[in-house]
Amino acid sequence: MNIAFASSEVVPYSKTGGLADVAGALPAELEALGHRVSVFTPYYRATKKVDPKARVIAEGVVPVGTENVPWSLHQSSAPRSGVRTYFIGCDMYFDRDGLYGTAQGDYEDSCSRYVLFCRATLAAAQALGERVNVWHCHDWQTALIPIYLKHVLADHPFHAGAATVFTIHNLAYQGLFWHWDWPLLNLAWQHFNWKEMEFHGKMNLLKGALVHADMLATVSPTYAQEIQTLEFGCGLEGVLADRRDDLVGIVNGIDTRTWNPAQDSLLPAVFSVENLDGKRACRDVLRKKLNLPDNGSTVVGMIGRLFEQKGFDLVAQCIEELLRRDIQLVILGTGREEYHTLLQRIQKANPRKIAVAFAFDNALAHLIEAGSDMFLMPSRYEPCGLNQLYSLAYGTPPIVRKVGGLADTIVDSTSQTVADGTATGFQFREYSAPAMMDCLDRALRVFKSEPHKWKQIQLNGMKQDWSWRKSAEKYVQLYERTVKKKGSKY
Repeated sequence: MNIAFASSEVVPYSKTGGLADVAGALPAELEALGHRVSVFTPYYRATKKVDPKARVIAEGVVPVGTENVPWSLHQSSAPRSGVRTYFIGCDMYFDRDGLYGTAQGDYEDSCSRYVLFCRATLAAAQALGERVNVWHCHDWQTALIPIYLKHVLADHPFHAGAATVFTIHNLAYQGLFWHWDWPLLNLAWQHFNWKEMEFHGKMNLLKGALVHADMLATVSPTYAQEIQTLEFGCGLEGVLADRRDDLVGIVNGIDTRTWNPAQDSLLPAVFSVENLDGKRACRDVLRKKLNLPDNGSTVVGMIGRLFEQKGFDLVAQCIEELLRRDIQLVILGTGREEYHTLLQRIQKANPRKIAVAFAFDNALAHLIEAGSDMFLMPSRYEPCGLNQLYSLAYGTPPIVRKVGGLADTIVDSTSQTVADGTATGFQFREYSAPAMMDCLDRALRVFKSEPHKWKQIQLNGMKQDWSWRKSAEKYVQLYERTVKKKGSKY
């Protein structure tokens, strides 16, 4: 079948989070399974730096409110694995330093930017001339595509019959705008109601997609259940519960060409299930790079945005107690200024115990995954998570909160799971600093006192298959189900 992806970010052209990894890797696996896939994403300033030679193959205008805004379609100059990647160009909206905003917040014209992207993407597909069987749209920036297909283009000779799958990567980001922006959408006011796109007086683009897409997906089975509850539903739990029969959870995969310790060119030494010696060499280089002494302490890694979602409020609450343990804490990420300030102060006072890099550094991320003894990921909520999967692949048992995708991918180390060979990490349930510390202490006891058990936990994780192939096969089943529901053929 012919599948079109619409995503506001795609590796290697643009990235702020895991969405980009999904949109970069999943299409290639679908192509490998025999399907034809195209990817549409904005031609940001950052994208131009990665692919400056993308050629213009179509142009046009689309309405954004009362304005007819010009767009251009650029084709990537470096196709990957047969996947055709297209960039929607519109310099007035996308030629900016940031993808979504600045340090002061989101761009004020965010609604207009992604109205243009959605309308231009549909127009670009028509210009290419190959009918799309399934549109796979991701997060609120693409939410208008299933809405336009259902209410504006339902009888269009090119678009009629196209099925839509909408994936929620993080329900907390919904595309909320004041109701005065509604005319930008060029949709009838009748859709601005509490059942469709109105949300506490504002318009909610994500809600519109949840109501109007043919099928819904999210990035883990547990998260699919959680978002139907008051605790995790972000105000949309009722909408999602109403569509529970059309909602599926499929765990993200990892790109094993990039994240594979046996052939990782970013590492000073490689290692595998058969020989873990290189992992020790990676730990030595990690310490040296971050100016930590080789004192025999356990290296605990953390990578992620410095926000409450990732559990950094728990770390902040107990950071001094944490560093009383015989550990060295390595943190990579950026986020809230209060966490930057705290960690800078703690690092200055404890230079032999903690190293923090406030950056997005892919090479250092690989080295932390490989060189750490264990990985701490105490998320408040986690739709899927990728770092725990990287940690499994790199023999770095994760310490995680039992929530969302972390619950689906990590098996807690108990006497039973260690005995039956399924243990891959350590879990805690209550969102509190004491619960996190108890779990860390449990992991440290095994690491220090039971090295044979620890190695078995490492190997259990490394032997697991979290490649994209399994996830891609599940998505194909979802596409087939969606097309059947739509009553279309391919």
